[in-house]
Amino acid sequence: MIAGNSLRILCLLLLTALAIPAMAQKPKSKAQLQKEKQQNLEKIKEAEKILSQTTDKKKNTLGELSALKQRISAQENLIGSIKSEITYLDSDIAENNEFIGALEDDLKKLKKEYAAMLYAAQKANNSATRLTFLFSAESFQQLVMRMQYMKQYSEKRKQQAAAITAVQEELSGQVKIIESKRNEKNVLLGEEVSQNTKLNSLKEQQNKLVKNLEKQEKSLKQDIDDIKKALVELDKKINEIIKEEMERAAREATANAKSKNNTSYIALSASFEDNRSKFSWPADGFISQGFGRQNHPALKHVIIENDGVNIQTAQNEKVKSIFGGEVKMVAFLPSIGNSVIVAHGEYFTVYSGLKDVYVKKGQKITTGQEIGLLQVNSEGVSELRFQIRKNTTPLNPQQWLRPKG
Repeated sequence: MIAGNSLRILCLLLLTALAIPAMAQKPKSKAQLQKEKQQNLEKIKEAEKILSQTTDKKKNTLGELSALKQRISAQENLIGSIKSEITYLDSDIAENNEFIGALEDDLKKLKKEYAAMLYAAQKANNSATRLTFLFSAESFQQLVMRMQYMKQYSEKRKQQAAAITAVQEELSGQVKIIESKRNEKNVLLGEEVSQNTKLNSLKEQQNKLVKNLEKQEKSLKQDIDDIKKALVELDKKINEIIKEEMERAAREATANAKSKNNTSYIALSASFEDNRSKFSWPADGFISQGFGRQNHPALKHVIIENDGVNIQTAQNEKVKSIFGGEVKMVAFLPSIGNSVIVAHGEYFTVYSGLKDVYVKKGQKITTGQEIGLLQVNSEGVSELRFQIRKNTTPLNPQQWLRPKG
């Protein structure tokens, strides 16, 4: 009984370093959760910078509303990260409590066994009793065995005492660990309360801004109409250029399917397609308007449609080509600024809202090459209108750009 329990305790102590990590296997590690938290803090910093530039104008604008929504989203993600860390710590604390409970049970058993051994040893330590035990042996061999037993029993007491010490030290260490985790949890709980207060303040600010924008319905609808007209003209130019490219490619394919130009065209198209969901963003920022039909962010019953995505950025942001290709058009259109169309085989990318353009029609450009500087409107908003098309069909750029961490 004694030997069995001691062996169990020793095995438990030897496996402690392995047992705790094994119990702590979770969908995400603490390091991953802390990395996510840091990424959310960086997103908040980015959103704060863009928001501060729009509010500098002291106006209620759609750009400010978009930046505020992004700031709220980042705030909610940060709170989610904090909650995940708290849940992780709760699980760790529960597991540590179970381990401490097991150690305490084993310590009680060891002490009980050790007390029994001490009582037996005290009785045996009487010299007369020891001599009687030894010399009552019926043979010399039995005498030797009794002497060995007394020696082993003495060693066993030492092992039992060592096991008790080891368990007590491990127990003390686990108690310190759990106290540290509880302190860490309390800090996170305080941080969660603070961040929730900030979130509520941001949402109040958002509601106030939406109400103010609703009062500007007439001017906002005029802006929508102006942009629609410019986009219709841009769409017409894009389709004309794409049609010309498609006709040229068809002529070359008919003339010689193995021509150098046709082979290059096919290879470029395939290479572009292979990079789906891997492209770097053309500008740093966030999606302020998504792809397709959607409700207006401030005006009720107003539907807007987008053949690409709008990426709101900090001021003076430079735009880069997401892939190598050839510039097919550089044009200026009222309400949306300069636009650049780049061909990548049967795929096309469109960059609109530029103040300055660094490339020209017919120029071959490379992946990541700067093609222009974004304009800043009178409301302090800097926004890129970005499209990806396969021939004349608009594609959702978010399905082609690399997901942000």
